[in-house]
Amino acid sequence: MLGEIDRFWSEKNFKIIGVDEAGRGPLCGPVVVAAVSLFCHIEGLGDSKKLSEKKRVELLPHIIKNSIWSVFSVRPCVIDKLNILHATIYGMSKCIFKVKSKIEGDVVVLIDGNRTTGLFDFEEAVIKGDSKSLNIAAASILAKVHRDRIMERWDKIYPRYNFNRHKGYATKEHYDIIEKEGTTEIHRKSFKLYRKSYPKQLKMF
Repeated sequence: MLGEIDRFWSEKNFKIIGVDEAGRGPLCGPVVVAAVSLFCHIEGLGDSKKLSEKKRVELLPHIIKNSIWSVFSVRPCVIDKLNILHATIYGMSKCIFKVKSKIEGDVVVLIDGNRTTGLFDFEEAVIKGDSKSLNIAAASILAKVHRDRIMERWDKIYPRYNFNRHKGYATKEHYDIIEKEGTTEIHRKSFKLYRKSYPKQLKMF
């Protein structure tokens, strides 16, 4: 139930920072991490993947207005250098430190998924956290909208790649374009970018 973990920690007098990312699986573009500590309940929050683009964009200003928040974008070249897991943790640590520095009192960091950063005293990995924590749900929306806007800007630079449609994910359309046009500066060189070297099942994560 959305908010159940938030209530648990609030009853222990902890301030909550929810953390989520967007873009671990794509073949190109950044992985974007967001951390959010909400001041109040926001109606309509939910897992960003289950909300329409219109709804995510509508919720964005409400999240920004009613929280302490931070967004950090990790570039493809950093992903290639660190690998996607460590690049994501790097981005998370940046966001968490920034938000935590503005909060007084005890803080718990709730991270969507099955891993923590290992850098903070109170951290909890929450499987499907965006459906259990309002703070994680808010972070998931912030990260998703921010990354989509980045990919839409790249679409204007590389219009033949249709980044505004597939957002860099491993779709049939994207593989077809790579095989025809080659890769760009924002493709992740450490990922398997060509279908012939990749199994028929295209899902990476």
